Amino acid sequence: MSKIYYKSAEEVELIRESSLLVSQTLAEVAKVIGPGMTTMSLNKLAETFIKDQGAVPAFLNYNGFPYALCISPNEQVVHGFPSDYVIQEGDLISVDCGVIKNKYFGDSAYTFSIGELDAEKQKLVEVTKACLIAGVEQAVSGSRIGDVGYAIQKIAEDNGFGVVRELVGHGVGVKLHEKPEVPNYGQRGRGIKLEEGMVIAIEPMINAGTAGVKFWSDGWTVTSKDNKPSAHFEHTIAVKKGKADVLSTFSLIEEVLEKKHK
Repeated sequence: MSKIYYKSAEEVELIRESSLLVSQTLAEVAKVIGPGMTTMSLNKLAETFIKDQGAVPAFLNYNGFPYALCISPNEQVVHGFPSDYVIQEGDLISVDCGVIKNKYFGDSAYTFSIGELDAEKQKLVEVTKACLIAGVEQAVSGSRIGDVGYAIQKIAEDNGFGVVRELVGHGVGVKLHEKPEVPNYGQRGRGIKLEEGMVIAIEPMINAGTAGVKFWSDGWTVTSKDNKPSAHFEHTIAVKKGKADVLSTFSLIEEVLEKKHK
């Protein structure tokens, strides 16, 4: 799909429904994630939950990807395979989820902090989330794609972190990956003009060290080149005048995490 597919108000609502189901799925993961769990057990939980809601896990069999979730611990940036890896205290676990419901996709990701983090990981999580918020703030009608990328890049690099270049955000709709591409770096005033009817996934992938990455021979897993930790947060948003309409939510996840910590 080489051209941008603009969505009607009705289509935006269908994408919102799918995106909220992704958020609900990540909240189910939040209920159980912790030391001693395997990442595969999280994948099975998510796959069952999505199917029980009458939806389809969007990642499962997407271009041959064999799982419902991408789960990427620590130095893994994105696209990690769920496995018998046992989650440990101090881990960062990035979980990326997509669903198809009523023929429309939703896509969101959240990096979970397992117990007490070291100072570097704690700062990385806070900065990556701030990068996402800054990117979303720029995703309004009349802005440019470069404005979104610049906002993300500035916060990350001002904090001494690396912005992954090889992987980008994307349009979302009747396909998981549509035009336009949404890089996490850029120049203000450059790139495609954002207009109402665009629905995009903004997803900063920020490394604690170098921006460079390595691609594994499994064809999917991406790690930081220097094996330092990486974080990933993602929202699906609809471009509007004045303020982006965020179709996914972290509030469901964070309510669960707050209850667990009490």
